[in-house]
Amino acid sequence: MRLLCVSDIHGHADALAAVLATAERRGYTQLLVAGDLCFPGPKPLETWRRLTQAKAVCVQGVSDRALATLDIDKVRPRSEHERARLDRLAQTRTELGELILARLARLAPTYRLPLEDGGELVLVHGSPADPLEPISHDMTDEEVLSLLGDDPADVVICGGSHVPFDRMVGGVRIINVGSVGEAPCSVRSDVDRVRVGARPAGEIVRSGTVATYGTGHADATFVELRAGELWVEQVVVPLGRAA
Repeated sequence: MRLLCVSDIHGHADALAAVLATAERRGYTQLLVAGDLCFPGPKPLETWRRLTQAKAVCVQGVSDRALATLDIDKVRPRSEHERARLDRLAQTRTELGELILARLARLAPTYRLPLEDGGELVLVHGSPADPLEPISHDMTDEEVLSLLGDDPADVVICGGSHVPFDRMVGGVRIINVGSVGEAPCSVRSDVDRVRVGARPAGEIVRSGTVATYGTGHADATFVELRAGELWVEQVVVPLGRAA
């Protein structure tokens, strides 16, 4: 089983298309998406259609819940930025339609997948203890442990923070898959991707200094069991061409 794991597409269908083109060439058996699917990017409906066509397993993220349940009339924007976000939320609802909004509302907060070695993987937008609270790369082990909860599974696939990492805390492998649609721009070496197999616990997969946010690349992660060992490949997909 070779899993393609992504998150935080945010309605950027072209970035999703680039990731899927890369993944098709490399091969995968199932697509897992850790939420924040359609908002606030320019192509929410195309994003949803691509995920449906790919038979993606999706969990609910913060923006998915907002699209499905937020009462806009009760929100008082405190800035022009907040007003613009509310306007875009209303536009996205219109573009998606009631049927898709109802499906977003029904998305589960977590998805559990048995692994071939007898372990278990959990897919969640934020963290096992709170699906809306992300685990970020700069948290201490104690902070991470507080977000794992009582039954975190053996492997946690998550998003929310937009910065990918792969780390072991308290015997749990935590793999943040970054963002397809809102990945931070970073200073990187001349390699576009990093392949990672067995590594020391706590080692961060992505090097470089986070600078600004942009749409220069999309993040994706392949997860695969090989001879009982979990292999992780975190990939940077330059937008405009498949990696």
